[in-house]
Amino acid sequence: MTNSSLAPFLPPIAPSSALDLGIPESVVPWPIETKTTDEKSPDLVTSLARANALGPWDWPDKPIVFISDLHADAEGLLRSLVAARVILRTGQGLNDFELTTFGKSSQIIIGGDCLDKGPSNLDLLDSLARLMKSGADVILLAGNHDLRLFLGLEALTVKRGSLNAHMFVRMGKKVMPLMREVFDRYVDANRALGELPDEKECLALMVPGKKWTKQFPKAAAGYLNEAAVRKEMRRLKKKSAKFAEHAEDAGLSIRQLYAAALTCRRLFIEPVGQYAWFFQSMKAMHQSGSLLFVHAGIDDSMASLICAKGIAHVNRRFRKESRKDPFVFYSGTVANLMRTKYRDIDHPLTGKGVEDLHLAGIKMLIQGHINRHQGQELKSKHGLLHLEADITLDRHSRSSEGLEGIGTGATIIQPDGNIIGISRDYPHAKLFDPAQILQQHGLNR
Repeated sequence: MTNSSLAPFLPPIAPSSALDLGIPESVVPWPIETKTTDEKSPDLVTSLARANALGPWDWPDKPIVFISDLHADAEGLLRSLVAARVILRTGQGLNDFELTTFGKSSQIIIGGDCLDKGPSNLDLLDSLARLMKSGADVILLAGNHDLRLFLGLEALTVKRGSLNAHMFVRMGKKVMPLMREVFDRYVDANRALGELPDEKECLALMVPGKKWTKQFPKAAAGYLNEAAVRKEMRRLKKKSAKFAEHAEDAGLSIRQLYAAALTCRRLFIEPVGQYAWFFQSMKAMHQSGSLLFVHAGIDDSMASLICAKGIAHVNRRFRKESRKDPFVFYSGTVANLMRTKYRDIDHPLTGKGVEDLHLAGIKMLIQGHINRHQGQELKSKHGLLHLEADITLDRHSRSSEGLEGIGTGATIIQPDGNIIGISRDYPHAKLFDPAQILQQHGLNR
């Protein structure tokens, strides 16, 4: 297929809007990498042929728009929603928008990692809340950055113990921008600081001491191997040493930081908190037909559980385990869905896990977590098709990685079986049609 207009696949967008956003107006067949970096793993075309041989694909009943790894950039979210034809902006503000007809008929999946980096965590959450209140069908998946905040805030309470006392300081400098935002917007400094202990005690309430360094290796031995425990201890030693310095860089004293942390916990964790909806509405995964949506990836244990008990059971485990024992949860196979990069230290995915997913009707996993600089990419990982859809949306990452402008793009799955990848960093929209790709390689059934 030669370059053609997106018009047959998506509703029109004003040419001036497309130009302002820097998004492509033409579409090409999805570029396919026929080589694999792992000689033991099938290449993409082979994996696609195997998935196709299982029978027809089951596509969603309505369009799905997948946007992931927003990392506190509300403008990136809104521009991406415009690019996907979901909203029409009605003003300059981050809450000035309305759903389009296409947006009302679609499901929007936010693929995790809403937090950290910048420019504003709270602005992003406010825009996301506005989207959810507009009547949009929104699915919110948990990312590793989101989980770290939840687990860190839980470590500030009576649940603090030898296994999780380090979880707040473990976030390191990444949590400081949010703490600064919360302090500026919500903390009454005169009243809040007057109720707190001195700097030394406030620091001890966030950073574990010598007693913890002796207790943690013994307590963690049942959940981590010796090498992993040593790595965790090294990481915490470095982060603890720099913790006060990172707070100072954010313009916060230790007492101000602790006041912000307690306020943040009230906002996010307590049931009536302004941002309690964020963690309350999170899911570990979502399935629509042949497609499985997660933040990072999957392992054999989760694949077996999905095959035996289904997606709803996994999401119930996620809600229960994340609240029961934070460190055990974060070290386990459910949290692996938000952390894995299929490294040796991660819970493994093998051919058995792929077979279980195929038996559950899943042919492709759509994920964020691994940021890409030229739009979405298709991969075969251990024989399972993966669509990597983190297209580096947030301005902090784009600046540090040499990308210009504000990130814009989305992955759109249509009920007719077309998957369209849009990104301002690739000159054309990418069109994935399984049958067409196999036909090009002489493998169509």
